[in-house]
Amino acid sequence: MSNQSKSSTRKAVVFPKHLKTLALFGENIKLARKRRKLTQTLVSERTGISRVTLRKIEQGDPTVSIGHYVAVLGVLGLVEDFAKVALDDELGRKLQDIELMRSKK
Repeated sequence: MSNQSKSSTRKAVVFPKHLKTLALFGENIKLARKRRKLTQTLVSERTGISRVTLRKIEQGDPTVSIGHYVAVLGVLGLVEDFAKVALDDELGRKLQDIELMRSKK
């Protein structure tokens, strides 16, 4: 088995607290779909993904590709929200400011 084959079959290690975050993400997607009165069948047809995959997304399943999550967000008109992830990197800015202050001395 080549290195490429091995890496493509490995599953992401997702810690329990992060699984909770994914579950909340999935729930938010499900609620957004329901608020728009869209059925799973309709979203499935519009995205080209199966209803099984959509159900997994709505459960926050970490094995579903990020591209499928984005496709569903696109149908819901929420894909721009995804671009906001890590936009306000407070910790990164603090670390950068500390480094900048050290270099001024």
